[in-house]
Amino acid sequence: MSSFIEAIENITPEIYENLKRAVELGKWGDGRKLSAEQKETCMQAMIAWELRNLPEEERTGYLGGQECASQTKAKAAIDTSLFAPASGTRH
Repeated sequence: MSSFIEAIENITPEIYENLKRAVELGKWGDGRKLSAEQKETCMQAMIAWELRNLPEEERTGYLGGQECASQTKAKAAIDTSLFAPASGTRH
């Protein structure tokens, strides 16, 4: 394989799962530890493979429909009874 792209084109779903597991565990299937360079290369291969083969919501790093914090707060209903003084208590 003369290039990274050719290598990605030859990754099967089984190889992808093995790469993913190795990155998650930090070691290969036989127990050998991944070096920092190996981990980085595996991550790059995983992400490139996912771009070609998985829908966006199944890819590494997908966060879903993120909203602005102010929009989220506006939607949340606040139960004001939590802040009302309880009867029979002294403050």
